[in-house]
Amino acid sequence: MIHAIIKEAIQTYSEELTELRRKLHSEPEVSWEEFKTTQFVSEYLDQLGITYRKTEPTGVIAEIQGGRPGKTVALRGDMDALQVEELNKDLPYTSREEGKMHACGHDAHTAMLLIAAKALNEVKEELPGNVRLLFQPAEEVAEGAKALVAQGAMEGVDNVFGIHIWSQMPTHKVSCTPGPSFASADLFKVTFKGRGGHGAMPHACIDAAIVASSFVMNVQTVVSRTIDAQHPAVLTIGKMIVGTRFNVIAENAVIEGTVRCFHPETRYYIENQLQHYADQVAAIYGATANVEYIRGTKAVLNDEYSANLVQKVAAEAFGDHVVYNEKPTMGGEDFSEYLAHAPGSFALVGSGNPEKDTEWAHHHGKFNIDEDALATGAELYAQYAWAYLNE
Repeated sequence: MIHAIIKEAIQTYSEELTELRRKLHSEPEVSWEEFKTTQFVSEYLDQLGITYRKTEPTGVIAEIQGGRPGKTVALRGDMDALQVEELNKDLPYTSREEGKMHACGHDAHTAMLLIAAKALNEVKEELPGNVRLLFQPAEEVAEGAKALVAQGAMEGVDNVFGIHIWSQMPTHKVSCTPGPSFASADLFKVTFKGRGGHGAMPHACIDAAIVASSFVMNVQTVVSRTIDAQHPAVLTIGKMIVGTRFNVIAENAVIEGTVRCFHPETRYYIENQLQHYADQVAAIYGATANVEYIRGTKAVLNDEYSANLVQKVAAEAFGDHVVYNEKPTMGGEDFSEYLAHAPGSFALVGSGNPEKDTEWAHHHGKFNIDEDALATGAELYAQYAWAYLNE
């Protein structure tokens, strides 16, 4: 009975859901600047009579108290935008902020979680437990989840569930498989110091450009030749700064990149190998090397019980045909911070529709979603919470 009530409520509020998403899309705020979004969420929760507290500097933690005692399940929706110029200028809800847009779907996540909260609040007397709502800032800089956890987001939580709209999957499809979902995402910076001089006298110098180039070419073998192929990893050099003038031998070179993988042992190994390769390459040429390795997000590893429950809920709510098996991605997600404190899972909800031009990659200026997917996501949030609390 409650399943049907939740479904009917989501359908009833579908137009409002679209309006919420469009308002949020047109007013994007980047990481740690989500002040208006925080206020908007707070005012909406006020209308529903749901208790909440704002987190610092942005974000909201809310709680729906069930009418019966039980466990606590947390639902997370992130809400920050990106510093990307929107290229969809013909949309009635295009970004009003130059150089900023919701290019990853967080506007959809916030709107879906609000409507899920509205539906769950209407059946709260029947809830055997509590539903915590995490409206998270700063996912794009991998800092928001950690900040919310530090401010008590996971205290007393038994299970946590999150959703990401996914343009690479067909609209309405739901993927949540046990095990790896998103990779860990680390940053590194390697600085080489040589000896500069005149471009016509390389014999008197130690060319940092040569040292850095050698490192870039050789370090790729860390993945291709020293790691088990069954443990996927990516090592990408995204930036190299070297030299100041066409006829000056470079004294310094700075390289920046990222490491992505799923297994902790692979992560540690690559970190150590970066230092080893940098030292050895520098030694060959008589230069010196300094490596900074910054750990970002951990890998998102879906709990088997929780992931299987998501699949069961999706099949019961929408039909067996919606359950999809999307391959793990090397993208990063700070949802992993919550999983360090309670078991849970992270689902993908498809929003890709070629007829609506919504298959653009996340973070692209033409990214958009098929808004038919919004109701799927909102209902999945609500039905999962109900199912978990009744297990």
